[in-house]
Amino acid sequence: MATALGTAPAVAQPQHSDAVRVWNLHASDALINPTGADIPGAAQAPPVSQLHLAMVQGAVYDAVNAIVGGYQPYLPDLPAVSRSASQEAAVATAAHHVLVGLGIGLVPALPQVVRDRLDGLYAAALASIPAGDAKTEGVAAGAAAAAAMLEARTDDGRYAVSPTGGPILWQVGTGPGEWRPISPPEPSNALAWVSAVEPFTLESTSQLRTAGPNALTSHDYAKDYNEVKDLGAIDSRRTAKQNVVADLYTAHPPELFNRTFRAISEAEGLTLAEEARLFAMLNLATADSVISCFDDKNFWNFWRPVTAIHEGDNDGNRKTVGDTEWAPLLAAPPYSEHPSGYNCVSAAYMHAAMAFFDTNRMNFSVVRIATGATREYKHFSAVVDDTIDARVYQGLHFREAEVQGAGIGEGAARWLDRHFLQPVK
Repeated sequence: MATALGTAPAVAQPQHSDAVRVWNLHASDALINPTGADIPGAAQAPPVSQLHLAMVQGAVYDAVNAIVGGYQPYLPDLPAVSRSASQEAAVATAAHHVLVGLGIGLVPALPQVVRDRLDGLYAAALASIPAGDAKTEGVAAGAAAAAAMLEARTDDGRYAVSPTGGPILWQVGTGPGEWRPISPPEPSNALAWVSAVEPFTLESTSQLRTAGPNALTSHDYAKDYNEVKDLGAIDSRRTAKQNVVADLYTAHPPELFNRTFRAISEAEGLTLAEEARLFAMLNLATADSVISCFDDKNFWNFWRPVTAIHEGDNDGNRKTVGDTEWAPLLAAPPYSEHPSGYNCVSAAYMHAAMAFFDTNRMNFSVVRIATGATREYKHFSAVVDDTIDARVYQGLHFREAEVQGAGIGEGAARWLDRHFLQPVK
């Protein structure tokens, strides 16, 4: 079995429990599921749900770590907690209180039906824990961690508005290389505010600035242009393997990867405290990768392949032949192309996992529930290889945007691993 990075000081025997995985599932359901699903959720877009999952898992980690010790807290100055406090009570309370507290300030509250379900799940979780000091102290630890997280993330830029009071907007260009909405017109403000959110661990939103897109007149741009033109069209002749990869990685990435790591952590037999740290590392690193990615998108404001190929005869590159009828396999999202958000996310998850387990080797599956598309893996890094290919096959990105997006994800995970949640001496 792979082991978590670092060796904590000797403490009371850690508990084996599914509480972290259970509440990670509850959080994913509440934030991501469609409002009309059998288990209704808030239907939050991937970048939004990722920010909130980071808040949940950071609070869960702090609550558990306050009890078992051994690692740096994510947030400072949390109250001391008895080592005998119930870790399960701490997990349930931290997760529940952050989720139902998301209505504070500018952040819209979860739908009432979702809040009611979370309240019922929380009541059931506490009812399963014997009454006594351990339960009381565990609840207190979870409540303190949740309150600290909600306070720390108040006025952090989520759903921020511009200095004029309106929404933060994507820049709309008209020249070669500049992003513009696809016809029919799409809103230009979708998720632009994510670029202004305060990072969880990074020092600034621009800390992981990429080198940017290839120059339109370059050989490398033409190579990427022709690759996505050939492989990413709705009528391209992709191989069966390429179609599986393209289908698999249309899934909502925070849902997909949190579910994947619930299976990995259970198979690896991690303790509750180890799982709390794993899911904090995964989600905090990925939240910062998302923020950095959207800051970078806003900075470069580069056009999508569908626009580029329609305008291929007007970009100054004789090796890019235009095609005004070209259509991608998937509709392009209503914001700029560079870098690839999916690869910012996939790389952050996978490199955070490498840091936690101190290895790239792991046998696991990634499954898209909606279609059953499945891939078996032996290395975390192989997932990133596939997501890079997938967004080309889907016609959404140039390969350079994929690779540089993966670089943002790796950078966010490495930064967290060097500076946060480390063993204490």
